[in-house]
Amino acid sequence: MECPSSTSSQGRHVNGKQSIDPPGPATDKNGPRHRPLTPMRRCRGVLCLVVMLLTAFMMMVYLSPTTTFLVRLFSVHYSRKSTCFLFGMWLAIWPFLFKKVNKTRFIFSGESVPPKGRVLLFSNHRTEVDWMYLWDFALRKGCLQCIKYMLKKSLMKLPVFNWSFHLIEFIPVERKWEIDEPIIQRRLSEFKNPRDPLWLAVFPEGTDYTSQEYAVEHGLPILKNVLLPKTKGFNCCLQELRSSIDAVYDITIAYKHQLPTFLDNVYGIDPAEVHIHINSIQVSDIPTSEDEVATWLIERFQLKDELLSNFSKLGHFPNEGTEGDLSTLKCLANFTVVISVTGILTYLTLFSSVWFKVFVVFSCVFLTVTTYYSIHLPQLIGSPEAVADPGFMDRGADILLPPPAPPLLLSSLLFPLIPPLFFLDVQACRGGWRTPSPHATSAPALR
Repeated sequence: MECPSSTSSQGRHVNGKQSIDPPGPATDKNGPRHRPLTPMRRCRGVLCLVVMLLTAFMMMVYLSPTTTFLVRLFSVHYSRKSTCFLFGMWLAIWPFLFKKVNKTRFIFSGESVPPKGRVLLFSNHRTEVDWMYLWDFALRKGCLQCIKYMLKKSLMKLPVFNWSFHLIEFIPVERKWEIDEPIIQRRLSEFKNPRDPLWLAVFPEGTDYTSQEYAVEHGLPILKNVLLPKTKGFNCCLQELRSSIDAVYDITIAYKHQLPTFLDNVYGIDPAEVHIHINSIQVSDIPTSEDEVATWLIERFQLKDELLSNFSKLGHFPNEGTEGDLSTLKCLANFTVVISVTGILTYLTLFSSVWFKVFVVFSCVFLTVTTYYSIHLPQLIGSPEAVADPGFMDRGADILLPPPAPPLLLSSLLFPLIPPLFFLDVQACRGGWRTPSPHATSAPALR
């Protein structure tokens, strides 16, 4: 997901043919770090990463099955709303980490956009952590819980994180259009309900150097700071959502003085500043035909290229200061709630009834199966489609299962029956039921 970091932008001739070097961003990954990696920062980074993984794990195994399974049977809308609320609380820890712990400055420029709403965002892609910095923007607009991304399908193999990607309905793509097109269309068709808030973020740039060769062959502009965008995926998103979104946001991200990596964020050594430039575009101002959309998107990336060139000279985007600062009090309150809930659930798992451990095991099986097979259950109870069409229950979920999968899937779906057992005394598991006396008049007691 990382963009090339070479600073060369000129073509060269090899064997009589022009060869285009990859575009070079304004900052370099191999430059000096903003802060040194001290033992204290290393320990703090490891602690932060452990906390993030533990909070994510506990919230997913205990809370998300209820919102993504039980609630979804009755209402897809409220299932998404409750799931997004839970994940929004967890995601809000990351901007807190960036801003308050790592002391990274977020500087917004361009247009000030209204909060809430349903929007399609597209951005340049400088490093593997660009998408995480959009969380800071979404948090300020009250839409952190509803932001979704298109991401490489290989990222769905990351343990624990792949569960969260699936639960909040990120769209994995193979980057092969003949495979991705029906998947994108089917998934986007599920996001058209105007009651469901949506921020869908896409990164249209290619991730290899062939886009520059393609530009030379087809007479397209050679871009210095960005790659030539791939237009089919963006056009598909726009056409599917055109009638149900309020605006399109053109986002340009730049860094000072160093392109950060994920570990740079964890250890708090980079970036020093993240600059985010925002342009809001009305949907009615965007062409409708595929060819015109492709031309329009390339022109937008030409503007991004010029914007980044000016940034490398001036050190800032025009019209800065469009967003206020994050509330430290709200960040601390959210962090306290998430950590407290995680602490309670961790204690119950390790030191309380064995049924908590059983629930965790069943929940992990459930999350693993539904993520691996990309299962999103439909609303089955009270749904007009389910009442009118008996076959709706068979077609509603996005399921392609090999023969061995159904027994495993069915066993994992039984885990919601376990929570009532939490109220049983742990001694019931150790000593069994006490044999009642022949003269006893009361019900059998647990030993």
